[in-house]
Amino acid sequence: MHDKSIIVIGGGIAGLSVGCYGRMNGFRMRIFEMHNLPGGLCTSWKRQGYTVDGCIHWLAGSNPQSKLYRLWEELGAVQGREFIYAEEYGRIESADGKTFIIYSDIDRLKQHMKEIAPEDNKVIDEFINAVWRCTRFEPPIEKAPEVYGLLDMLNLIITQFPLLRMLWKWNRISLTQFGMRFKSPLLREAFPLMSMPEFPMFFMLMTFALMHNKAAGYPVGGSLEFSRAIEKRYLAIGGKINYKAKVTKILVERGRAVGVKLEDGTEHYADYIISAADSHATIFEMLEGKYVDDTIKGYYNNLIPFPPMVYLALGVDRRSDDMPRCIGDTTIQLKDQIMIGGKEQKCLSIHIYNVDPTLAPAGKTLLTVMFHADYDYWKKLRENDEQYKAEKETIADIVVSLLDKRFPGLAAQVEMRDVATPTTFERYTGNWKGSSLGWQVTSKTRSFSKFMQKTLPGLENFYMAGQWVAPGGGVPNAAMSGRNVIQIICKKEKRRFTTTTDTTPTITFC
Repeated sequence: MHDKSIIVIGGGIAGLSVGCYGRMNGFRMRIFEMHNLPGGLCTSWKRQGYTVDGCIHWLAGSNPQSKLYRLWEELGAVQGREFIYAEEYGRIESADGKTFIIYSDIDRLKQHMKEIAPEDNKVIDEFINAVWRCTRFEPPIEKAPEVYGLLDMLNLIITQFPLLRMLWKWNRISLTQFGMRFKSPLLREAFPLMSMPEFPMFFMLMTFALMHNKAAGYPVGGSLEFSRAIEKRYLAIGGKINYKAKVTKILVERGRAVGVKLEDGTEHYADYIISAADSHATIFEMLEGKYVDDTIKGYYNNLIPFPPMVYLALGVDRRSDDMPRCIGDTTIQLKDQIMIGGKEQKCLSIHIYNVDPTLAPAGKTLLTVMFHADYDYWKKLRENDEQYKAEKETIADIVVSLLDKRFPGLAAQVEMRDVATPTTFERYTGNWKGSSLGWQVTSKTRSFSKFMQKTLPGLENFYMAGQWVAPGGGVPNAAMSGRNVIQIICKKEKRRFTTTTDTTPTITFC
C-alpha cells in the first residue's frame, strides 16, 4: 500500500515545516511555491554587495536548553549555525535627547530603569519581577492543541498553572496601558514604542525573558540562509518542491479537497491539501469563497491584520563603531511628525546590522528602517510606475536626511538604497494587504479562540498553516503551525506522530 500524499501550497517557513514533518511521518510531500526561492517572508536579497535581511531580528529557541530548539533541530535550521547575543535588546531615544537602553540582562535593565526613574520604583519592581517569573516558563509545544484529550487538558492546567495565571493577568494589559503607570515621561513614552502600542504586555515579558536566558539569538547569515537550511532538510528526507508554480485553484470533489490547479493550467492531485499561503487568497480566490460561514466572515470583518510596512535598506560606507549594537531596533522619536508612505510617522525604527558581518562588505554597514504604511495609498500609487518610483526615492531622501542628524556624515556615505513597499510584499508572497504577520494580537483580542482555525466548514481533507492561523505571527509560530497540522492528520490516519533530527528519532503520541 502506497503512503498517502499531501500537496502544500506555499514554500515559506510554515510550508517547509509541513513538508518536513509530513516526510518524517511517511507522507509523500510536494510543495508548490509561486516565487523562485524558499522562505516566503523569511528572506533576504542582494543589492550592490549588501545582503538585505527582510525578517529575523532574533530567533526564539536558539538556546539548546529550550524546548523550541528541538523544533529547529528537527527542521535542520540550527545545526552548525552561529547565534549572536547582544547586550542590548534595543534603545528608545527621545526627542529631547534622553535614552532608554533595553538591556538583555534583567538585573542590568532594572538598574538602568531605576537610574532613569527612581520615582517609579514600585512599577519597575512589578515589571522586573514579572520578567523574572517568565524566565521559568516555556509554552508547551509537544502536542497540537487540536489533538488534546481531556487528560491532556487537565495536565496542562496542573503543570502550566503559573504560566496560565501570568497569561491571564498580563494579556489584558497593553504596552500603552502599562506605560501610563510610569511617572517618568521617558518610560511612559518608551513602552508603546517597544512593539505595537496595543500589543499585550505578556508577549514583551516573554521576549525579555528569552533575551535574559539567551534563548533568542540572531542567526548569522540572515533569513534566506535560515530558510535554505530548512529547504535542504526537506529535500534530504525525500520532499519535492516546485518553484515558480503559483496555485490558482484548489480542486474539490464532493466536499473533499483533492488537488490544485496551477497558473500554467496543469492539475495535481493528492489525498490532503494544505495551504500555507495567504488565508484570504486561499479562501476567497483558490476556493472562490465557497467554504465560509459567519465565523470566517467575522475574521475579515472584525479582526485587524498587522499593518503593512515600508522597508528601507541602506548600505553605508562607514564602520558601525559609533552606532548602538542591539539585537532589535534603535527607535528615535522625532521632534516633528513627518508624512511617509501615506501615514504620519512619529519616530524612526532603525535596525543596525552590526552584529552580522556577513551582510555588508568589510568596513561597511547595513541599516534598515521600517514604517507602518497605508496599503490603499500604495496600491493606488502602484498604478503609476513613475509616481511609485518617485515616492520611494522621496522616502529614501527624507530618511537619509533624518539619519544624518543622528549620525553626522552618514548621508554622504550612503552607497545603496532599496525600498520595499506593501505592494512589494504582496507581489512576492501574496500576503493580504501586504501584512507580514497575520492578525494582530491585542489586549482586546487576547482570546486565541477568536482567531482563525486550521479548517474550513464543509471541506474535508483540507487544512491551513502559517501566520493567519498562528496568532502573534513570527517564524516560530509559523513553524509550529506546520508541525501541528501534520499531528492532526496523523491522528486522523491513526498513525503515531514521529519526529527526527539528522541522527536521533523520537516519538510522541497523538
